[in-house]
Amino acid sequence: MKPKRVTVLGATGSIGENTLDLIGRNPQDYDVVALTAHKNVKRLAELAIKHKAKLAVAADADAYKDLSLALAGTGIEVAAGQKALLEAASRPADWVMAAIVGVAGLKPTLSAIRQGTAVALANKECLVSGGSIFMTEVARHGTTLLPVDSEHSAALQAMTGTELERIESLCLTASGGPFRTWSIEQMASAGPEQALKHPNWTMGAKVTIDSASLMNKGLELIEAHHLFALPPEKLDILVHPQSIVHCLVQMSDGAVLAQLSCPDMRTPIAYSLAWPERMHVPNERLDLAKVSALTFEAPDFERFPALRVAKEVLIAGGSAGTVLNAANEVAVAAFLENRLGFLGIAGLVESTLASCVDLTGQQTASAEDVLEIDEEARIRARNWLPRFA
Repeated sequence: MKPKRVTVLGATGSIGENTLDLIGRNPQDYDVVALTAHKNVKRLAELAIKHKAKLAVAADADAYKDLSLALAGTGIEVAAGQKALLEAASRPADWVMAAIVGVAGLKPTLSAIRQGTAVALANKECLVSGGSIFMTEVARHGTTLLPVDSEHSAALQAMTGTELERIESLCLTASGGPFRTWSIEQMASAGPEQALKHPNWTMGAKVTIDSASLMNKGLELIEAHHLFALPPEKLDILVHPQSIVHCLVQMSDGAVLAQLSCPDMRTPIAYSLAWPERMHVPNERLDLAKVSALTFEAPDFERFPALRVAKEVLIAGGSAGTVLNAANEVAVAAFLENRLGFLGIAGLVESTLASCVDLTGQQTASAEDVLEIDEEARIRARNWLPRFA
């Protein structure tokens, strides 16, 4: 068999690094077409050389000179800027990992989808912000869309072969994050250092903060709605501190199917990379006797209001998801810069949504429409920021 042609958008993030770790263990099976990063030139160059990429792209146009110097004499093509990023995503490949964080990944991921091959989606914001146009493009181009979030990958595995009408409910699990047992008073004084200490997963800063507020799980509910065409009333959340059961699917005959594995992002990445087959992953094997107990609890919407806000957005539909995502990105960035308290994240998002009623009811027809609403929502979120600082 010919090597699988692969591209990794967001190669220097945690998902990108884990993807390349798997690829690097079987280099004869893969031909790396392109690797991209925002502006981490040093690491991008190292990865491009190690995996013999044909093209390396920095999304930040100002990084072109440094990337060119880092790859001089290697024969690897170098480019920078947003246009180059879209071109990299459009290059013919059999499989593309879409791991650019935030709404910045929308256009590149759409470019990858329009190839009509296989796209592994690790960017939930694409679906939260532009789910309708995104899934329309997937259908139009006959693209195989493979979710990489552990919960959605688990759902895909549990649901495969089952007719949609036979699924009564889909329940995503949440670890509860580092503040699962904290009081509201304790969380009020929490800073980035505490919020970045996730108990089970190693992830990028944005996703880790979202996990601490449970906003991540709210975004994943919206993602599941678009991925699996399930209505809001069939989607739910359970807090599961051990992060062993990643999803539970209730069938019409009363059976509940679950996917279990140790918390390691290489497991869902490998499922998408090898699909429809499976590949060896050098991760910890699940030993239920050692784990001993699996526990579950209902989420606390009072201590974690971000989850409540996200569920309301799921029900509202329209462009509410675009506003939610934009406000949350502004809030998380401000929190990481110590300009906003932890509890202010949900407050800022909710106030921004309330001030964007004129935006949330809009239907979008293109990525440009989504990005226009996104930008206006960010402006309004920043205007609200001083009141929560």
